[in-house]
Amino acid sequence: MNIKVSKILLLLLMFAFALSNCSGQKSKKPENITKSEYAIVIHGGAGNFSLDDISKERQIEYQEKLKESLLAGKKVLKSNGSAIDAVEACINILEDSPLFNAGKGSVFTHSGTNEMDASIMNGNNRNVGAVAGVKHIKNPISGARAVMEKSKHVMLSGDGADRFAASVGLDTVAIDYFYTERRWQQLQQILKKEKQQGLNSKKGTVGCVVYDKNGNLAAGTSTGGMGNKMYGRIGDSPIVGCGSFADNNTCGISFTGHGEYIIRMVAAHDIAALMEYKNMDLKAAMTEVILNKLKKIGGDAGAIGIDKNGNIEMIFNTTGMFRGFLKAGKEPEIFLDSSNTNRFK
Repeated sequence: MNIKVSKILLLLLMFAFALSNCSGQKSKKPENITKSEYAIVIHGGAGNFSLDDISKERQIEYQEKLKESLLAGKKVLKSNGSAIDAVEACINILEDSPLFNAGKGSVFTHSGTNEMDASIMNGNNRNVGAVAGVKHIKNPISGARAVMEKSKHVMLSGDGADRFAASVGLDTVAIDYFYTERRWQQLQQILKKEKQQGLNSKKGTVGCVVYDKNGNLAAGTSTGGMGNKMYGRIGDSPIVGCGSFADNNTCGISFTGHGEYIIRMVAAHDIAALMEYKNMDLKAAMTEVILNKLKKIGGDAGAIGIDKNGNIEMIFNTTGMFRGFLKAGKEPEIFLDSSNTNRFK
């Protein structure tokens, strides 16, 4: 009888110890994750180029405009603006500059016109808006946002998108607003050589990803497309999950590069999917898509991204990508090619 009692007592003690141990595990606090107050990252296009082919004066112009873009986003966030507000503000600065292949500086199509694409996405609710093949919207990213917030659609194209933008009060301009002599001469050189210009040797598409103090992500991309592009060609920039993607659960992404390949890989969403389903961090996911998957099929591209904790990455498989970032309490940092070391801390 005593032996039975002893066994029962021993089992009870073991059970009590196990419960205590489980309780201790449940009460263990999760590791602290440091989150940024806010973060902004932008790009001005990726390509296989050499800074030796760009004058020092022009390099300074690029650097100053990228910095101006970041500071415009910072001003929005410091005034309690949202991630979406900041993305639009950053990209508007780049669209208004003739330096980049977006808005004012858009390249010419084979027919000698300018046709622009853009998309913007809210990571908080995954709402998205896009415009494609527009010719009169001064700031295509603002057109994309209007489609997201003021229409029942996700994407509008061509004349319909232009008319919609005018109907909601956005700035629209005559076609000659987008004429710049530099871009026109680029087209003439391409036509003279009878060679299709790809984005593998040029840069210019612009994009932005923002993480705001409420933990919301937003991403946007705007472009004039591929120089000398054929009739009605649309690239990755206005296509959700390709040129842009944002989800508060994973990351915000904006791509630049050869759009046909980015579309084939659904590249921006693929990065988020690797993070969600394979538990990859942002750097690992972007590396897999850009340096492995896209590179294998010949896709020259780069992307910028911010994860759900405000961590920034900028990765490309070309010789350079115009890019910059800004974090709360720190000064903007700008890079043009791969000779600089990215510093995110």
